[in-house]
Amino acid sequence: MYQRRAEGMSAAIADQALGTTGLRVPSVVLGTSGIGRQLDAPGAAAVLRAAASSGWRTWDTSNEYGDAEAFIGSALAGLDGVADTAGTTGTVQVFTKVDPAPGSSDFSGARVRASVAESLGRLGRDRLPLVHFHDPERMTFADAMAPDGPVRALLELREAGTIEHLGVAGGPIGLLRQYVRTGEFEAVVTHNRLTLLDRSAETLLDDCADLGVGVLNAAPFGGGALADDDGPVRRYHYRDVDAVQQDAVLRIRAIARAAGIPVGALALRAANRDPRVAGTIVGVTSTAQLTQVTAWADADVPDGVWPELDAVLPDPAHWAGELGR
Repeated sequence: MYQRRAEGMSAAIADQALGTTGLRVPSVVLGTSGIGRQLDAPGAAAVLRAAASSGWRTWDTSNEYGDAEAFIGSALAGLDGVADTAGTTGTVQVFTKVDPAPGSSDFSGARVRASVAESLGRLGRDRLPLVHFHDPERMTFADAMAPDGPVRALLELREAGTIEHLGVAGGPIGLLRQYVRTGEFEAVVTHNRLTLLDRSAETLLDDCADLGVGVLNAAPFGGGALADDDGPVRRYHYRDVDAVQQDAVLRIRAIARAAGIPVGALALRAANRDPRVAGTIVGVTSTAQLTQVTAWADADVPDGVWPELDAVLPDPAHWAGELGR
């Protein structure tokens, strides 16, 4: 049985500064995509209340995540000021994202303003601490930065105080770096790029450190391949695995077994290993998963395990060109 850290505050909810925003985030941020897409209202309420009472009080969402914002809004009405199990009271901090309307490709400035207004209504808030420009790869950089584009609309909403801080969330590292270098974005979410298999976001981390931009890491389990201790290895980051990826996952599992640590615990600890990462977004859809992720965050990983895992990383050239990197 793997070792947990000493009693006290869970590592999952120990908070750090998010760049220079003035916001603080826990090492594990609650992702709500599955909650909004897979659960009904009572099921979502149970998970959200359990998260808040366990101290998970920073939640990541989007208007693209099914009913997530509506579920969160309902939960927030009864949660603000309620003490968690450590006796701490306070509001839940919700970060959301702007997206085109469901079934639409409209990502204009007008659509962004409507998206933010809709999110405020569903969440029952009059302002938002952090809003991300979501999946910017859906349009060209020039169009996004145009006077009538989404970024200008977000900047105006920030100037008006409707949103306090502006971030960008997406996959292609080169594109995220382009947005970060404008100096307009205070936070960034990268997904599937800081895992046990892929560290290609490290160049982005360099830029963010230089500019004081806060970093949130998402999808540390690569869609599930890095959460299972056994069973077939079929998918990683929305695609069928190739031979290189399958071999790497099997080697990671062998290292985990030898160390007596779940693969999921290694993946989560690795996701937060770089001090430039403020927190990692992890989605759960049950209270059991919530408990499991908390335990993984508290796993004690011997220092000698990390060099073994680093040796498993596929060559960076393996990922070149994949999904618009």
